[in-house]
Amino acid sequence: MNFIAGSFYTPKVGKLVTGLVRALLRGNAFETLKHILPQTCERITQIMNNIETTILTDHKGDTELTWCLILFSELLRARGDALMKYKQMIMQIFYRCICIIHKDSYEAIANAARNLLKSLTYMYSIDYRLTVENIDEPFTHFLPIRAWGEHVQFDNLQVQFHIPNAEEVDFACEFIKIYLYPELNLLTEKGIKLSNDERLRSLTIVQSIAIGCLAMIPRINSKEVEDLVPSVAPYGSKFYVRYSVYAKQPEFDENLRLRLLTDIGKLIDALAENHSDDASSLKTALKIFSLVSVYYGNFKHDTDKLWKRYEKTKHSFTNKLCGERQYPRFLMIERIILQCKQWSLNHFQILSEIDKQIVLKLFELSINRYGEVRSNAQGYLFSMLKRYLFSYQVILDRILELLKSTEETDHDTIKGCLYVLLGNSSFFMPTKHSWPMIEKLWPSLAQVTVKKPTTQRLIDCILETIGGLYDTQAIIEDTNEESTKAAEKIWRPMFREELKRRDEIRQERNDSNIRAYTNLMENLSSLLAGDQLTWRQQEMAMSFMEILLQRRVPLPLSCVKIMIDLLVHDNVELRKIAEESVTALCRLQKPPRTYVEKPIEAIINMKPNGIHPGDRDDNLWVTYNNYQPKSQQEWENMCFLDKAFWGYYSWPKLIKYPVNQRERYKKTNLPKHVSILYERFSDKNFIKQFIHFMVLDEDEGQVNFDIRRFQMFKGIFRNFGLEFVDNFFECLYALIHNNDKTKQEGSHRVAAEITAGIIRGSKYWTVNMLDELWNKLTPFLNEVFSNLSPETLTYWGTCFKLGMEDEDPRRMYKPIEYILSLTTEQTLANTFNETSRWYLTQTISNFEWRVPTVWTTINKHATELLDHPFKAVRERIAKTISTSITFDITLPNGQSTRHPDVNKFIDSLRERLEQAIEIYERTPLANVTGQVVEIDFEARKALNFIETAIQLLTHMFSRSLQPVKESIIRIFPLLCEVESIVSNDEVIRKNLTVTRLCIAMTYLQGSYMEILISEIEQVCMSPKYHARRAAIEFVQNMVFCNLFNVRIYNKHLHDVVLKCLFDEQFEVRTIASVTLSGFYQCGYILVSNEDLKLFKTMSKITYFTKVDGKKVTSPENIVKRHGGILGLCAVVLSSPYDIPTYIPDTLMLLAEHSHDPDIIQKSIKKTLSEFRHTHHDQWHEHREKFTEDQLAILADVQSVARFYMSRRKGSSNDNKRNNKVRDEIISKLNAGDILTHIHRIARQYSYIYALLKNYTYLSKLREYFSYDMYRWAVSVVSTRQNYTLDDNGQLLLSMIPVMDMMNHQNGTTCVHYNTKLKQIECNTMNDTRNNEQIFMFYGKRTNLEYLIHNGFVPNENNPYDTYILKLALLKNDLDYTQKVELLERYGMETNQKLQLLIQDEMQDENYSENERETQMESKQLYKITSKPKKENFTNDSLDEAESEENEPPIPSQKAPATQTKFVTQGGIW
Repeated sequence: MNFIAGSFYTPKVGKLVTGLVRALLRGNAFETLKHILPQTCERITQIMNNIETTILTDHKGDTELTWCLILFSELLRARGDALMKYKQMIMQIFYRCICIIHKDSYEAIANAARNLLKSLTYMYSIDYRLTVENIDEPFTHFLPIRAWGEHVQFDNLQVQFHIPNAEEVDFACEFIKIYLYPELNLLTEKGIKLSNDERLRSLTIVQSIAIGCLAMIPRINSKEVEDLVPSVAPYGSKFYVRYSVYAKQPEFDENLRLRLLTDIGKLIDALAENHSDDASSLKTALKIFSLVSVYYGNFKHDTDKLWKRYEKTKHSFTNKLCGERQYPRFLMIERIILQCKQWSLNHFQILSEIDKQIVLKLFELSINRYGEVRSNAQGYLFSMLKRYLFSYQVILDRILELLKSTEETDHDTIKGCLYVLLGNSSFFMPTKHSWPMIEKLWPSLAQVTVKKPTTQRLIDCILETIGGLYDTQAIIEDTNEESTKAAEKIWRPMFREELKRRDEIRQERNDSNIRAYTNLMENLSSLLAGDQLTWRQQEMAMSFMEILLQRRVPLPLSCVKIMIDLLVHDNVELRKIAEESVTALCRLQKPPRTYVEKPIEAIINMKPNGIHPGDRDDNLWVTYNNYQPKSQQEWENMCFLDKAFWGYYSWPKLIKYPVNQRERYKKTNLPKHVSILYERFSDKNFIKQFIHFMVLDEDEGQVNFDIRRFQMFKGIFRNFGLEFVDNFFECLYALIHNNDKTKQEGSHRVAAEITAGIIRGSKYWTVNMLDELWNKLTPFLNEVFSNLSPETLTYWGTCFKLGMEDEDPRRMYKPIEYILSLTTEQTLANTFNETSRWYLTQTISNFEWRVPTVWTTINKHATELLDHPFKAVRERIAKTISTSITFDITLPNGQSTRHPDVNKFIDSLRERLEQAIEIYERTPLANVTGQVVEIDFEARKALNFIETAIQLLTHMFSRSLQPVKESIIRIFPLLCEVESIVSNDEVIRKNLTVTRLCIAMTYLQGSYMEILISEIEQVCMSPKYHARRAAIEFVQNMVFCNLFNVRIYNKHLHDVVLKCLFDEQFEVRTIASVTLSGFYQCGYILVSNEDLKLFKTMSKITYFTKVDGKKVTSPENIVKRHGGILGLCAVVLSSPYDIPTYIPDTLMLLAEHSHDPDIIQKSIKKTLSEFRHTHHDQWHEHREKFTEDQLAILADVQSVARFYMSRRKGSSNDNKRNNKVRDEIISKLNAGDILTHIHRIARQYSYIYALLKNYTYLSKLREYFSYDMYRWAVSVVSTRQNYTLDDNGQLLLSMIPVMDMMNHQNGTTCVHYNTKLKQIECNTMNDTRNNEQIFMFYGKRTNLEYLIHNGFVPNENNPYDTYILKLALLKNDLDYTQKVELLERYGMETNQKLQLLIQDEMQDENYSENERETQMESKQLYKITSKPKKENFTNDSLDEAESEENEPPIPSQKAPATQTKFVTQGGIW
């Protein structure tokens, strides 16, 4: 504490310190104040004594004083009774510092005043301990840590609150009188004459004191505003905030709220008139002005922050094992405090005359000409309007006045008025529940005329917010008896006269609401019918009319007429709004339905027996089952259940369903508001014009099925039946025969929308009406489906989907019959037409499990077409079949007997798949005779079936609702066998991989697991290596996804993997190694001595054998040797983050084979590269587990081998031509690397320069810190740095004097580090005489590396200069797959970068350019290999190590002999 009190901190650290002080004050306020407050006050006094003459007028302030004042303000957050001891000290600090003009300082003093008054006058908890026990007892009696996280019962909380005593109240009153009133007098007398800084200081002090003390100041006594809303009971709160919690009432000469209201109100007027540019003072004054009316101790935004923090803390302390509402004590105390704050904020009060004047004044400031004034005033106005119910009516007349005089009113005033209407997240006036207000406001909004785009955007935002927040308001208010009794309990019992008066008020209000609603709708319709509104204003008026539609009040006929007329308006937005309005109008005009409620026994004539999900006798009646009504009476009496979940699991006791009959409007029984709609849609010209506009509505490329129009047509045909069908069918045929390509897509879209509306709207029609409809609809749909295009197919799919969605399949028997008829028609001449039919068949999936006969029929027919000649048709059939078998689900205690059986289907599929594989392998697909290629029909058919079967299984797994079934296990071997057949088709191959992966990822039961492992063992003995590779790859995924239930089979799988590890095929061995590594890593199989011994033995098998006395390579031995190496690689890769004891020896075994044939080298190189990647970060720890010899060997093995082009040696003296060609190659190939290096330097300079700006004491450095100087410095360091080793053997970059002065000369040896003598040794190229220049060899580098790392390009020919040649295998190559397999077999990649030497190729002057190109093309590429040597730690090896993935090499120890040595002792400068 002494350190806190006597130290000085920067702003960032100061925030941490103040937080610590708050925690200390909560823990023990008395001890904290005792040790910190006196020292802090003493420091403040000393500083003031030293600089008091200048600090009061110095705007720069004193940094130490500011920090002390901040700490002082935080200390005043302590509980009030603890602060009373230091009253004199506190008052003295305020007396000396309150007039400081420095902003940070007086803000700290203002915060101190606020914190002091809150501590003295507020009620708050003073104990947040985890337990109520005495934590000061010895640890032998009570250990506090045992109470951590314990929950406390509500009855044992024992919350202790701070209640202000008499001394604290007197202290607060004295403080207010001494420091508040002088500031108010100053602002009243000299507020305009003060400077902006002085005025802001005074207002800040007043604001903080007001926030601190207004909680104990009562509300201003004033008359309530009457007739805002007529009511028998008061709409204010029954309970008011009690201010009598103090030991004594605060005594003031006047009501402080009234004084603040008067003085600050006058100041605001003066500032707005004379100093409107002083935004800070105006903002502070407005806040004080609004506090008078709304502040009683809590701010909403502060409370919201506390709530969020509380919720986060509560979530972190949730213990689900202890149940709900089990939280620590301090958290429950916070919940109580927050509840009190929330109650205070939600304490609404009745508006008084004083409050009304404040609202009006804030509104006038909200429309002020200055934007800053408007913005600040609006925020406080919204707080007032939210707190006081119905207070928005006070400003309504003024708003209407401004909206009606937009042309004469100032633009800023109109803008402020619109911002008031837009409100904020807590208040939005246009949607308040007041029909008289809406009647006046909304038409005025629709008529507002503005010129500036910003103001128009405001109006658009208001309209958008109205659409989002408006909820349908009741026009006729009804109250039932239960609500009345509940209200009486809350208030009091009502007398007979009061009840009578209540009924009168309610009736008057209902009549007023009806009049207001009718007038509002008529006003909007008259505005739309007239020509005084712009199109944008018409859109707003029409939007208002749409959202105002009500069911309980008749809509004026003028509104109905204008809605229908606007369907053919020239404005597309008005037409869209009109379509939504007509949709709602049809819903309002919908004839009522008759509902019947029956027990399930009366419907099914049997008693349900428990819960049995799936197929049962008691739910057969709700399925389609080829249903057709026999009579109209049967159709009407049938119980149709539209929701698919009914009956699948069980039945409710009572079922409520609508009778399948509904009245429809006819010409003889039309109400007036319906007749308008009937007459317009009876007009064929109107329908043609309407449809013409619908086709044109969407922009090109954005044509989508419009659900809004579908709902409109559904309502029209639901209400009027067949009345308009003939008129629409004429237009439908015209739409589908539209030959205009620009309108063809839109025409089909509109036709699909109308057809969907007809199908969905006909669900309550009679049987005869349905027959008549489908007699017309069937030929029309046949013609549609014979002329479909890819662009229009989705529209018709959506048409059937929406037409049958969420409906009883028996009710939709006509559409189902038609879709089934599509599957029986097979048109081989038109592939797309047949594909479209199968696409539409999938819309039946809407009915889910309730159409088993349909799925059986479709499955049976589609299965016969799995070898269809057209690929697109096969793909669609595969999706359809996968959907048909998805519903074969057997849940616990349930059954599935009606749908296609998955096991039977897949078994039959397996049999056909075996036959197809046999045919394809027996019969060549293509027979070439001369120049004629003949495709074998049977082989092509077999291949078609194979591809379709794979796609079917992939789709089936993606839609599967149940785990794998036994038939899937039986077909698994075939899924591996076909890998070689589909290897040329990337899509099918991916689907096949996904299918096997889905099986592996599924939870496999024990019985299935045993069968599957047996199948895997059989596949691994297959003669097809593709099948073996697929099976061993599947094993890894299966084990990872079923790790717990497959552990008992680890020995079997271990044997399978080891067998594949020594497979004759390279691909199988590689995958087996990866699988084995995964098993080791996840612990499924442990690395055993037997495995290590086996791998070691096999890896040492010689791959040479003698045949006829000659030494030849044995492929069998190479396979065994490679298998052993792959086993060792699997062991190394199984520990990516640590080094077990067997890893160093295993790595040494791999190092012994680093120069074996390419296929083995490739595996070792890949393993070591991965090892470096995974162990690089912690290598300083991992290296301790290796010996020095092992590290040296590992360093040699890790060096990077380079690839060169074989070239013919020659001599030439034409260096100029060679250099020119070489420079052209370098500039073309490596300019990007040079630019990257420059780019990095520029980025580093920018970062450091920006960093220097934050440190003023480095300003001198920043002045001389130029880009040229930094670039020079980077070049000096980067071209002269060298690696050395520290005492721990770690690499260090160092600058070495003397050695950096030597120039470069071509040679073979360079710099090395002598580990015994711990010194850098540099070898010259030859003997050096007195006064001769000393040269050294910089290393085997390319010209580009010399330029970047050394700053020059050698003049002489560089034998190590290279450029990169990129070679890649084209994927569109017909033999791509075979070539990839061949390259993989010999350890090569399909994309490879080769480094080609430049010098020798440019030295032969006898070659012409064309000859040289021909010579280069004829060269063979090979990899230069040599037996590794133990070399020194040289710059050249460092360069190679850096190029190998930026990983530092491990140095060796032995140094070569040198001619002349320049030694640097110690190794590092």
